[in-house]
Amino acid sequence: MFTDRTEAGQRLAARLAPEVRRPAVVLALPRGGVPVAAEVARVLRLPLDLVMVRKIGLPAEPEVALGAIAGQDGEEMILNPQLAAISGLSRDEIEELAEVQRHELRRRRDLYLAGRPPQPLAGKTVIVIDDGIATGATLRAAIRAVRRTGPSRVILAVPVAPAEVLADLRGLVDAVVCLETPDPFIAVGAHYRAFAQVPDAEVLRLLSACAARDDTSGDRASASSQGYAPRSDP
Repeated sequence: MFTDRTEAGQRLAARLAPEVRRPAVVLALPRGGVPVAAEVARVLRLPLDLVMVRKIGLPAEPEVALGAIAGQDGEEMILNPQLAAISGLSRDEIEELAEVQRHELRRRRDLYLAGRPPQPLAGKTVIVIDDGIATGATLRAAIRAVRRTGPSRVILAVPVAPAEVLADLRGLVDAVVCLETPDPFIAVGAHYRAFAQVPDAEVLRLLSACAARDDTSGDRASASSQGYAPRSDP
């Protein structure tokens, strides 16, 4: 049982430390993954960015993942073929559902990034983080989108997930770090004492805090290279 996403991120950072090969970037799935990833980025002193992803839910049961889209414009789409067949939805109907989610994905991208280009990932270790995994649909799409950017290594890191879903995802990444695999799993939120929705304002605050820290680190590195000793953190 995790106290909240912040504590889960601190514990995840401790487990990740030996796995990370630099240069590295932490990527969060918004919105729930951002508080977890922000702690990992803070503790490991790594840049934080987002991997844009949205679930495509069934019309009658939005929480059931028919598939997911990922990428800056939602260009990467994966579907659960069995569920798609059972649903009776045509390809055009599925595309309509996906387009609704692309609209929300672009809204979040424009709000969170405010025109800032995404972190370059080519040749780097990329740590993909969410607050937990239920079915794995959104993470499959996210990992596929990340792979297209040419990272040297992809690590999937989550506080909690079902063991069988993790087993399915292992073949898509170079390493998996998961703190807990409870049985029965029930739901991600069942393993947190505090699991409130993460509002847009909190995502923006965490991204801004990480960016400010990175700017400060860059200033210290520049000062050091010019012969000045950087001041230690209080």
